[in-house]
Amino acid sequence: MLEGVLIAESLRVGAELAGVPLRLTRVTRVEVEDAAAGQPRQWTLLDFAAEEADAEALAERLAACLAPTGGWYVNYNTAAEAFVVFAGRVFRYPRGQDPRGRAEGRRQAQAHARALGIPEGQLDWQD
Repeated sequence: MLEGVLIAESLRVGAELAGVPLRLTRVTRVEVEDAAAGQPRQWTLLDFAAEEADAEALAERLAACLAPTGGWYVNYNTAAEAFVVFAGRVFRYPRGQDPRGRAEGRRQAQAHARALGIPEGQLDWQD
C-alpha cells in the first residue's frame, strides 16, 4: 500500500483525477504560514492510500492534474520508492538501501521545486 497527501487547492481547474482507485484516509484543513506566491494560506489536505501496483499510473495522472503555477507537488511512497510529482514532471527514487540514489533523487526533486519557487519549508516530504 502506498500513502501520500494531496493538497486539494493544487489541482488545476477542470482537472479530473480518475482511473486509479484511491482510499481517502483523512481530510484536514490547515493554515500555512509559508505559502508561496500564488498559493492560498488555507489548504485542504487529502491523505490517501492506493495499491503499490498503481504508483506509476497515479504519478502520470497527478502530473496531468496539478496546476502548473503556484508551486505545487504531491508526494507519496511505496515500500521501495519515493515519488514526488509536479505538473508535467515526475521524480522517483529508491528508498532505504541505496542512500546515494535516494540522496541524488531527492536533490533533483528539490532543485526542481526550488526552480518553481516552492519555499524551503515546503520541501519537507518524507522518503
